[in-house]
Amino acid sequence: MLPHPLLIIAIQDPPSRRSALPTFQAFLSFSPPPPSPPRVAIYLSRSLNIHLSCTIIFHCSSERLSLDILSPEAAFWSSYHSLWVTSIYLLHMNSPPYSSITPDCFFSTLSSPHLIMGDFNLHHPIAGPLRSLYDKECSLCALYLDFAFDAPYYLLNTPRVYSRIPFDTITRPSVLDLAF
Repeated sequence: MLPHPLLIIAIQDPPSRRSALPTFQAFLSFSPPPPSPPRVAIYLSRSLNIHLSCTIIFHCSSERLSLDILSPEAAFWSSYHSLWVTSIYLLHMNSPPYSSITPDCFFSTLSSPHLIMGDFNLHHPIAGPLRSLYDKECSLCALYLDFAFDAPYYLLNTPRVYSRIPFDTITRPSVLDLAF
């Protein structure tokens, strides 16, 4: 059992049927609109919805979705009345810019806290210190981390804790899912 209830869940490449997400009684689900199947989704606990309001921010692709969660009083263990939550799924591309979304599109300066979670498909020694990396992987990831740290965002992942555990014994675990 978890020590705290799950309040916000971000999923990348969620299961869907006819572009509709699975439903869960305790959660409201949000995803980019059809026609393409959602690449990202955010589930928000209904217990939060009693006290808060949400604005859904659709971006120009099905690989990114944001919620602006508003509270009439200070919330989220801070003095802020708003929290932005973004779910991202970066698709790897073989030619420049090598990722489907550039970092300037989501590491922006906001007047309220912004939690970014997603499958970044990036590899860097900060997130996975035991992994051997190619120079191209390091330079691409450095671009995203530099944008994040300059904005300023902080990497919330625990080093050496894998976020992707393979089903087979041949593939090694990795850290692809990051949270800022």
